[in-house]
Amino acid sequence: MRARALAVCLLAVLANFAACVTRGQQPEQDPIAQSFFAPELVMQHQDAIGLSEEQKTHLKSEIREAQLKFTEWQWKLQDEREKLVGLIKQPHIEEKDALAQLEKVLAIEREIKRLQITMLVHIKNNLTPEQQAKLAEIRGKAGGD
Repeated sequence: MRARALAVCLLAVLANFAACVTRGQQPEQDPIAQSFFAPELVMQHQDAIGLSEEQKTHLKSEIREAQLKFTEWQWKLQDEREKLVGLIKQPHIEEKDALAQLEKVLAIEREIKRLQITMLVHIKNNLTPEQQAKLAEIRGKAGGD
């Protein structure tokens, strides 16, 4: 019974964390998201905010670098999740092994989230306060529809 409860808890934690990482909350509901600007938002409104060629080059570089890293981390995450699933599908789960594998999965998810935030910080720091204000206004109007 304890093993089954552990398996259910592990899957619930993973599903919840993965959902937060991949879908996130709406910016108006998430104070962290309110502080940043998605690369897509910046690209979509580059003319409206007066993005310079230097800023565009920086944005492209940030996105390209992050995509390479995201891809690598996603492969690692998938491998470690498969190992975890293999452990918890057993009729008898070795708690120590399952928790150790969970730590590996969580460490990778942490790195992915860290990479996301790092990219968003770099993007925001490359924008002027005026550009940030304009993007916040644009985002606010889009969220109000």
